Amino acid sequence: MSETRVSSTADTGVLKVRLLQTDPVLGDVEGNLTRLDSLVKAASDRDLVVAPELATHGYHLSEVPEAMPLSPGDDRLLRLGTYGPAAVVGFAEAFRHHTYNSAALLSDGEPRIQRKMFLPTYRAWEERKHFRPGGTLHCYDLPKTRISTLICNDAWQPVIPWLAAHSGAEVLVVPVNSVTSNVGLPTERAWEILLLHAAVALQSYVVFVNRCGEENGQDFWGGSRVIHPSGEVMGQLGSEAGELDCDLDLEELRLLRRQWPLLQEPRADLIAREAARLAEEEF
Repeated sequence: MSETRVSSTADTGVLKVRLLQTDPVLGDVEGNLTRLDSLVKAASDRDLVVAPELATHGYHLSEVPEAMPLSPGDDRLLRLGTYGPAAVVGFAEAFRHHTYNSAALLSDGEPRIQRKMFLPTYRAWEERKHFRPGGTLHCYDLPKTRISTLICNDAWQPVIPWLAAHSGAEVLVVPVNSVTSNVGLPTERAWEILLLHAAVALQSYVVFVNRCGEENGQDFWGGSRVIHPSGEVMGQLGSEAGELDCDLDLEELRLLRRQWPLLQEPRADLIAREAARLAEEEF
């Protein structure tokens, strides 16, 4: 397991995070949950543990129609929040007649759910065929900080990280399923640019957790990392399954935001007005 620098700030001002870069088995929901249970249980000294997008199911769900989505109240899922740290875990969520690509924030109490809002449906990606898009961006308070979860393609929409930061998030959690590909530039490089921009422009810690391994003929490249608001990569994994611990100095972040108040004037009124105008033009 990789480790990064340890902050000198008092423990109350440090968020201790563990990234779980896993290689889920497509359709083996029980087995994936069992492995996640062991990994989260072993992280009892951390404040927050983050697993990839769809960590319980694997990505290509059209290949395994028998792999049923989970209720957020599933006991196996809820148990992941009982070992000490809060856990962000990607799963296929069952809700009435719909399935969502969701991430659960699990700790003692009711699970808090973020549903993926922007579902890629082009070329090899077919998420809109299998999932219903979510319609709300959430920010959630932990004992030490406020976080927001941006599921994969949601982080590619500039307005979504912006909304999260202006809603008070100090840590942007980005669970993804990203394969080796090209979108006009290598996908790995595109992610690097997007994550650095979010960290620096929005003065936020960014916790990026990709899966690894091969599934349905596609290679997931891993590369999970934590990015400091300065743009420094505090720690990064390679292409294999593994864990990464990082300690996020929250007092340093808050001092930065006070000294350089880049987020002080969001002009939400302007953004809302222009967004409404664009929405009207679409119809």
